[in-house]
This record gives sequence, structure tokens and C-alpha cells, in this order.
Amino acid sequence: MYSFPSSFRAPGVRHPLAWAALLCLAGVAPAWAQAESSLPEVTVSSSGLQLGASEMTQPVSVLEGDELVHRRGATLGETLEGEPGITGSHFGAGASRPVIRGMDGARVRVLSDGSQLQDASTVSPDHAVVSEPLLATQVEVLRGPSALVYGAGAVGGVINVLDGKVPTAIPDKGYEGSAELRAGSAAREKAGAVALTGGAGNVAVHVEAAGRDAGDYRVGSGWAGGSRVPGSFNRTDTGSVGLSWVGSRGYLGMALTRQNAKYGLPGHNHGFEDCHTHGDHLHCGSHDGHDHDDDHDHNHDHGDVPVVDLRSERMDLRGELRDPFAGFTALRLRGGVTDYRHDEVEDGVIATTFRNKAHDLRVELQHAPVAGLRGMFGVQTAQRRFSAVGEEAYVQPTRTRQWGVFALEEYRIGDWHGDWRIEAALRHDRQTAELEDGTDRRSHNGTSASLGAVWRFAPGYAAGASLTRASRAPTAEELYARGLHMATSTYERGDAGLRAEASRNIDLSLRKTSGDTTFDVSVFRNRIHHYIYGRTLDEHDGLQLLQYAQADATFTGIEGRVRQRLTPRLGVTLFGDSVRARLDGGGLLPRIAPMRAGLRLDANWQSWEGQVEWVQVARQNRVAQFESPTRGYGMLHLGLAYNGLTRGGMPWQLYLKARNLTNRLAYAHTSFIKDAAPLAGRNFTLGMRVSF
Repeated sequence: MYSFPSSFRAPGVRHPLAWAALLCLAGVAPAWAQAESSLPEVTVSSSGLQLGASEMTQPVSVLEGDELVHRRGATLGETLEGEPGITGSHFGAGASRPVIRGMDGARVRVLSDGSQLQDASTVSPDHAVVSEPLLATQVEVLRGPSALVYGAGAVGGVINVLDGKVPTAIPDKGYEGSAELRAGSAAREKAGAVALTGGAGNVAVHVEAAGRDAGDYRVGSGWAGGSRVPGSFNRTDTGSVGLSWVGSRGYLGMALTRQNAKYGLPGHNHGFEDCHTHGDHLHCGSHDGHDHDDDHDHNHDHGDVPVVDLRSERMDLRGELRDPFAGFTALRLRGGVTDYRHDEVEDGVIATTFRNKAHDLRVELQHAPVAGLRGMFGVQTAQRRFSAVGEEAYVQPTRTRQWGVFALEEYRIGDWHGDWRIEAALRHDRQTAELEDGTDRRSHNGTSASLGAVWRFAPGYAAGASLTRASRAPTAEELYARGLHMATSTYERGDAGLRAEASRNIDLSLRKTSGDTTFDVSVFRNRIHHYIYGRTLDEHDGLQLLQYAQADATFTGIEGRVRQRLTPRLGVTLFGDSVRARLDGGGLLPRIAPMRAGLRLDANWQSWEGQVEWVQVARQNRVAQFESPTRGYGMLHLGLAYNGLTRGGMPWQLYLKARNLTNRLAYAHTSFIKDAAPLAGRNFTLGMRVSF
């Protein structure tokens, strides 16, 4: 059993379940007598059955509209890290992948409107997620492994990024679009995006583009490394063209997208170039007893920081046909072909080249209700050819093939006890990973299942529960890695004998979606048999020897928020999360996010809206072997927006965001390079958005 840090403890409140009860009871008592004032339900595309957020059996977050505009950052991890249960991996300014409930990498699946996003971000935290937040129209986060229809390996959760690059309808007035410009102070950032859809008859065309130019960002006061993080710049350009045929019963379209990016890799250490292993120990230097460090200049200035030069080209195929034939209500198609490459450039010379050529295809068929059952089934296949060539080629060229079949069914019951929605999902996957030279091949099979229920026991109230048994096959990197990875200061060794993981997860939630008091609280426990992790065997001057190993592990936690409307124009929100992860045989897992709690006050008046927020992050003392603690911090954030209309009736918004107003020096415990790249200091972002 675990408890919250003492600095967050109320008298007599020592367990997360008690905190969940407090969050709920803070709103339940007065809420029974309140008039209902519910907001329009948001459809969750990744639900599989086009459900509303309140109908989901698992916890879900949806960012859209103004909230998404104000939350968007340079990376997907930065955009989502304020959501309960989600943090970022923080690798400078160019790369930050979402971490959900203490899990990251391949355990968190990132989708582009239902199709798997193929890049190299699951291989290493210094590799960027190829998704541009400025072009997203909606971001959905499904926590936990119960979203089986998108892959059993996503035991941490699924993130579905929706965009408009493949048109699904003809605009009513023949065209529609948006444009946005923004500037930030901490990194002298300049960014902008434009999107336009036009069409006539049955043909629609969409074009969009986004660009970002940010220098090294400024950190909080008091950092021994200076005022800015060397090599934390980020320059990204993204463009897309889409074409669709749209009919009365659906659409079929495709889009071509290209992204170019250049960003620095802070903390890169060349002092480990002569390091190698002797059994389970590290040895750095020559065998004659003399080190050769003098051959290298390890005191790199800004210009010597390694740079990632990234290029990704992707083709998306999307389609939907309603009422395709008798007994079925929808046929959906998603597919993608990706040619990804990035060079890691040092002193103007390409040191390592990473390539990922991949494709995936997904077909699902939704059937009409049969004996009260409504559901869908489908098939999914993918292939990935990954290679790394050069100084840091710590993974041999590999080919991974995956295929899966899945089914999802729901049953609804309504009586005087309330409304029930029961959901069951079943999936079977097979994965084959092999070295390109044909010297080794490994196959894994796994069957996953989930059962969940939502009980609407009173108007606006819902209680949810889900049980999931999910299987995850090891990645090619976990099987075959062997060599120095200087970006993360590790020497990684894979294990070709790794078995598939098997997780057993229970998730309980309670939410209220209408009235003056609303809340959403979840507790979970996820026990994973044969959990794969990088076990540190040895350490030498900051370099760690990581051996991919397996052991049983358990993740437990709580996340939630409660909002109280004080007046028609004023509200206050309390939010927070906590996760604990440990090996069942003893020991803790590394880079687990510390507990967070926050308080937000929001207000609106005529055309104005704004909020002020304080977030307190606890010190992380629960660390793995060879891992250092991370001190806690508090940050003050502010947001302000003004909404108006042009003379032609086009809506526009001017907004200002201020983050870390007190200029607090802070470190992210989830980061491999937390000491070399602290979090950004005081930052003001001014932006304007116009829709037409």
C-alpha cells in the first residue's frame, strides 16, 4: 500500500481511494439538487462505435476547439502533459512523447485518425513524434489497455490525433479553413499554420501547412548550466495535400504529407565513445590502461551539439461507406505508407542515419443490432523495416510484421435501476521480428480480451469498470539492441529470448458530466507478467549499461479532477494524479512521474475568457537503482483570450499564454537528460487564430 507525500496529505487521508472519495464527495452532496446544464457530448472517434465520452467504459480525454488551441505545444508530449495521468518524456524542445500512467514507448500507441503513426519515436526518446499539433483538430486519449481494437500492445493507452487532411464532406459554402500565428518568448519561437478545404459536386480538396522556428529555450533562474539549454532549438515544416470523393453514403480519399525538422540533442556526451562491455560491466578507455579522451573535445558549445535532420513522407488512405450491404451499417478503411529518415549530424558530418519504411492497413465492418448487440469486427496488418547505420547503430536492421483480428460488441440495458452499457472486446495478434540478414527470427502470438460496463445510476452520473487481459510482443529493439546510445547515455543490450508480456488491468471510474459540479475520477491497478524493462547492470561516470530483461511488475494509481461552477461566469477546478510502479520481486522502475496536484480558476465575461492555474509537482524519491531523486516544484500559469468577429462575420481569437510565471527552475523526472535540459522558464506566447 502506498500513500501520498506528506506535503499533500490531509489529516486522515492517506490512500488514493480516499482522495478519490474526497474529490467525488466534494461535488456529490450539493449536486443532487442542482438543475442540469449539460454540455454537448463530444464523439470519440477511437471508441470504435462512435460513442460519446460519457459512454466509454475506460477513462478518456478529448481536447478540441479553444481548449486544444490554448494547450497546443511544439510536440505531442508537451500538448498533453497537463492532462491527469499524462506527462511527457522531455528530450529538449524537439522530442517529447506522451507518457501515460508511467508507460511510454511502444506501450503508448499514437494514431493518425485511426491509422498507426509510423516513425522512430518508440525506439528512443530523442526521436520526435511525427505529428504536428498546430494542424490537429481533435486529440483523444484512451487510458489503459482496454482499447484493444487498435492493438493489444498499447497497454499504456492510445492517442488518436484527428486532422482534416482527408476531407470527409463538401463545405456548405464551397470552402472553409483557418489560419493561426503565434510567438513565444522563452525560445524566441515563431510559428504559424493554415488549412483550407474546398469542394464542389463530389470532389473535395484540402491543403494545409505549418511551420515553427524556435531557438534554444530559456530555463528557470538558478541553473548552473546557464540561462539557456544549448542545442534545444527546434525548426519544423509540415505540409499536406488531400483529395476525396464524397457521396451521400460516405467518402474515399487520400493525402500526401511531408514533414522536415531540425532539432538539437542536448546532453549528448562524446566521452563514452571508447566504452564497451566486459560481461555485465562497463569499461571505458583502451585496454592498455590509457584513455584516449584527448582525441575529442568534450566541451561542446552550441554549434557542436548534435542535430537531428528529419524527413518523413507519408501517404494516408481513408474511407467510409455507410450501409454497405444488408445487416451492416458502416465499412471503414484506414491505411498508411511511410518513408521516414533522420540523420544525426555532428560537426556537419552525418554520424548515424535512422530509417523506417512502413505500411499499415486497417479494415473494420460495423454491423446492425442483432438480438440487442451492436458491434464491429475487423482486420489489421502492418510491416516495418527499420535500420540504423553509423556511429550509434545500436540496433541491427530489422523487419517486423504484424497482423491482428478483432471484435467489439456492446449491449445496453435500461430499467428503473438506471441505464447500463456493457462492452466486450476480443483480439488476436501475431508478430514476427527478424534480422534483415536472416540470422535470427522470433515470432509471438497473443490473445487479448476486455470486459467493461458503464452504469448511469442518476441523471448526469456514471460509474464505470473495465477488466482487461492484454498481450504485448517485444519490439525489435528490445530483442536485438546492442551498442552505445550516446543520446541517452546508455549502452543497450537486447535479449532475443524475451517472451510476450501479459497484463491484467482493472480500472474503476466515477464521473458526473452535468450540473454546477462535474468530476471524473479513476483508480487503476495493472499487473504485468513478464514486464520488459531496461535493467541497469552497471554505471560509469553517468553511462548506464541497460539489459532488456523481464520480471513481474505492478502499476497502481489515481487520476481525476473536479470542477465547481461558482457563478455563471466563474469556476474552480481541482485536479491531480499519482502512479506507483514496482517490480513484484522488489525494486522500483525508473523514470516514473511523481505525484501532481493543481488548482485552476477560470472566468469568462462578454468576449473575454481566462484562467489562472497553480500546479504542484512532488519530489520523486521513489527511484530505481542507479537513478537519482528529482526535487519537486510549483508553477504558476495564466491564460487570456478575446473572441471577436470580422466585418464579414468570420470568428477570430487573440490569446495570451503565460507559463511558469515565477520562473521556477524545474526538472522532469521522466527525462533521460533531466539535468542537461531542465524545463522551460518563464514563457509568454501571443497568438491569433481566424476561422473562415
